[in-house]
Amino acid sequence: MSSLCFFDTNVLVYAADADEPDKQATAIALFRSCVDAGAILLSTQVLQEFYVTVTRKLARPLAPALALEAMVRLAVLPLVTVTVDVIAAAAQLANRSQMSFWDALIVRAAAAGGSEVLYTEDLNHGSVVDGVRIVNPFV
Repeated sequence: MSSLCFFDTNVLVYAADADEPDKQATAIALFRSCVDAGAILLSTQVLQEFYVTVTRKLARPLAPALALEAMVRLAVLPLVTVTVDVIAAAAQLANRSQMSFWDALIVRAAAAGGSEVLYTEDLNHGSVVDGVRIVNPFV
């Protein structure tokens, strides 16, 4: 694995969701392989969404202290900081496509960080957006 792999929030959430054992196993294996290859990339948006989702939206949410600990561990990985330039590029992408602003922000953060692959289940598997290939690891 030589190209950078950007992880959308939903893939990381599945890694923490014991109620989805098949997706959890897939997400954990993929995450580990990208970390081991030194090819992982996240964004500050992903960290924020991860914390909110695992503490509020899971059937069995994580305790805030555990979620914070997990988020802090993720924060030591390479991160794209969501800047005004990334936000503006996301707004332009959302305006020229059918993509939501939040999904466009994920794509633009991946592109800004030099990632060639975006792992997500929220976008069209196999499509390429702004040079980033969308891969749904659960198909």
